[in-house]
Amino acid sequence: MNAGFPVSRPRRLRRTPAMRRLMAGVRLHPAQLVLPMFVKEGISEPQPVVSMPGVVQHSRDSLRKAAHEAVEAGVGGLILFGIPAEKDARGSAGDDPGGIVQRAIADLVADVGDATVLMTDLCLDETADHGHCGLITEGGEVDNDATLERYASIAVAQAAAGAHLVAPSGMMDGQVAAIRAALDGAGFPEVGILAYSAKYASSFYGPFRDAAECAPQFGDRKAYQQDPAGPLGESLREVRLDLAEGADAVMVKPAMSSLDVIRQVRDLVEVPVAAYQVSGEYSMIEAAAANGWLDRDRAVMESLLSIRRAGADLILTYWAVEVARHLR
Repeated sequence: MNAGFPVSRPRRLRRTPAMRRLMAGVRLHPAQLVLPMFVKEGISEPQPVVSMPGVVQHSRDSLRKAAHEAVEAGVGGLILFGIPAEKDARGSAGDDPGGIVQRAIADLVADVGDATVLMTDLCLDETADHGHCGLITEGGEVDNDATLERYASIAVAQAAAGAHLVAPSGMMDGQVAAIRAALDGAGFPEVGILAYSAKYASSFYGPFRDAAECAPQFGDRKAYQQDPAGPLGESLREVRLDLAEGADAVMVKPAMSSLDVIRQVRDLVEVPVAAYQVSGEYSMIEAAAANGWLDRDRAVMESLLSIRRAGADLILTYWAVEVARHLR
């Protein structure tokens, strides 16, 4: 007690559900959520991803149905990952007009149009037989500059199919500049770039690699993705470079183990900041809940609120539709 002065009691503003709702400083809205979706060529029914309970590899038909459900729930965007029936060293399906991503995007454009934002992951790992994000030299290294040519071609193919945003995730130096030049040169200046600017070589990507069938066939991705133990300045430098090259928005991945980076990026830039709540984050909550070790619904919401509190404007999450329905 401070003699002569009234005592401030923060608990007064937490007493009832209505009071907590009124005073909430961090809010989620369905439009801030982006649903990652997997579509696989050559299947007629959705295939469950064992390491990601509730997530499937879609057929083209089931993708369309799921996209409608997401739009009805108010989800702000969809980001598409494609698994072709055949892969090669160049990732040829990536820029094939008849490739699975291009056909699926065209389906969604026809079905939902501008009712949501249609995004495409832009990389080689899902379409290349070696599982790496770029072309491989004879010495087994990723060839940065040759890969940029592939990214440019894939970006144009995805834009021609109807993507609103392309999201380069390969962490190649100069990728945003190459993609922006290619899009503008091909007559797609309106197509935006959501850059994976701070993407760490994380242990939390394992279930995703099951879903996208893109585990590296040799080595790892530590030479081009960022080191979790690296200096924070490296991430901020990557963000600045991507913005200077023409990125319209930037992303931090993974989200929950990078909350400090999200905050730093949010304070640095004046463009939208996205964060990807990745497969491992999703799966460990689902697994813990299945074992009765935590309250699933509370854990889901708390995890998303923590990402928003760190400063993310957009959150890519596999719970997007479920949470959007809850928020509405």
